Amino acid sequence: MQQTFELRKFNPKDLDRVVYINRTCLPENYIDQFFLDLHERFPETFIVAEVDDEIVGYIMCRIEMGLSNYGLGGFIKKGHVVSLAVMPQYRRMGIGYALVYKAMEGMRVYNAKQCYLEVRVSNIPAINLYTKLGFKIARVIRGYYSDGEDAYLMTRNL
Repeated sequence: MQQTFELRKFNPKDLDRVVYINRTCLPENYIDQFFLDLHERFPETFIVAEVDDEIVGYIMCRIEMGLSNYGLGGFIKKGHVVSLAVMPQYRRMGIGYALVYKAMEGMRVYNAKQCYLEVRVSNIPAINLYTKLGFKIARVIRGYYSDGEDAYLMTRNL
C-alpha cells in the first residue's frame, strides 16, 4: 500500500517534532532558536511533510546574497538548503523530492535566482535525489563537516 503525504509550511508548534527528526536523522544539530529564526525570516522555504497527521520530514532554507555560480553575473539572491531530513521508515516515497521542489518554489517568492546546498560526499542517496532535481556538483569543500568529511557544493538555477 502506497502511503500518501501532505506538505505544509512549518508552524512554531511543530518545533519539538522537527528538532526530534533533525537529531534522529542528522549529525548536524541546531539550537531551537535557529529553527525559529529561519522560520520567522523565510517562512516560504520551511516546509514539513506529514503522513497521517504526523510530521515525518522537513526542509529549512534561507535566502542569501552571493556571487552567481553560473553565468548569471554579479551578486544575486540565492536559496540555501540548510537542512533536509526524512525519517528512515518514510524514505523512498518521494517526500525528499517534494520537499526540495516546494522549497525551491518558496525561494522564487523571495526572488532567488539560484539554489545551493552542501551534501556529504558519502551520501549517495541524497546526491542522486539532488541530481534528479537538476542540481550539479560545483566543487568539493574539504573538511566541511565536524567529523572532517568533505561535502559537495551542489547548485542549480531556479
